[in-house]
Amino acid sequence: MKTITLVFGAVYGMLSVILGAFGAHALKKILSVERLESFETGVRYQMYAAFFLLIVGYILKFETKTESWISWLMIFGTMLFSFSIYGLSMQDYLGTNLKFLGPITPLGGLLMILSWGILILYFAKNKM
Repeated sequence: MKTITLVFGAVYGMLSVILGAFGAHALKKILSVERLESFETGVRYQMYAAFFLLIVGYILKFETKTESWISWLMIFGTMLFSFSIYGLSMQDYLGTNLKFLGPITPLGGLLMILSWGILILYFAKNKM
């Protein structure tokens, strides 16, 4: 689980830089200001998740299910949160109705919050 956590952290970080540059240069010309700001929110939270996963990947030993849940919730939460925002931001440009992604974004955010919450409880319990 340690390796999976670190790999996802690194991949999310790399994709954040790529998508951030893509948004700042290519999408700036084709998206509305509002859509571009949403896209940038997805990128920003994806980078936060990358840092979270890299730090947690080095701190935790992954000897318990709780430690694994911390990572999985952040991995899947970020996937749902950021990637649904990317789809929603691009839907006008793609000419596709992706409004069904709207309810997925807060679900992803909830999973990310749960990951943070479980991490807090884990630290409090283990007095780290």
